[in-house]
Amino acid sequence: MRVFRIVGVALAVLLLGTAGGFAHTFLERAEPRVGSTLKTSPTEVRLWFSDHLEPASSGVQVVNEAGEQVDKGADQVDPSNSVLLQVSLPSLPPGVYKVIWSVRSVDGHTVGGDFTFRVAP
Repeated sequence: MRVFRIVGVALAVLLLGTAGGFAHTFLERAEPRVGSTLKTSPTEVRLWFSDHLEPASSGVQVVNEAGEQVDKGADQVDPSNSVLLQVSLPSLPPGVYKVIWSVRSVDGHTVGGDFTFRVAP
């Protein structure tokens, strides 16, 4: 019986230890909010993540319905808040816009995703 208990405890420790090793950063919130409809054009897109980001390996772009990049092209991780990725926008006409992001956290994992927001007429 004692051997089963020791093996069980060892297995539990191993599984709990590796669960943390597979954790990846994820998007916690965004401005504009995911799927939101805005009355006026936003001046920037801001994305907050669950882990600190590697500035050289993280980026975001905003494209219109035709797939054309519409942001100002100066995306960056905020120097004073390394969980915040942002990009400035010109005044956007009404339409649907897609935010496409890819980030590398300081633990070396790269993840990406996208979402849309809409500027109402």
